[in-house]
Amino acid sequence: MPDHITIRPATGTWVVRAGGAVLGESTQALELTEGDYPPVIYFPRADIAMAFLEPSDTTSTCPHKGGATYYGIAAKSGLIADAVWSYEDPKPAVAEIKGYLAFYKSKVTVEEI
Repeated sequence: MPDHITIRPATGTWVVRAGGAVLGESTQALELTEGDYPPVIYFPRADIAMAFLEPSDTTSTCPHKGGATYYGIAAKSGLIADAVWSYEDPKPAVAEIKGYLAFYKSKVTVEEI
């Protein structure tokens, strides 16, 4: 794993909410810290209501984690575009995040309960 990236179990129970609805709750989340950036909570797909996620055409590439794919969230108020990302095939150094989803805190609420 690159020296500036740390992945560890996120202690406690974590929840993600969007558009007034709970999308998921997990005691199996991971916390990824990268350099000076705030920690990001990654949720296992099994703990997220995937029926509310719509694949996006947006992609990005991180030199340390690999290629990311994005999803929008179908909310009552409309689509919350590109609010979720996932590394479907992460680089071996961060393989732990495969099968996990992360959410933009500027678009949804991610908190420990």
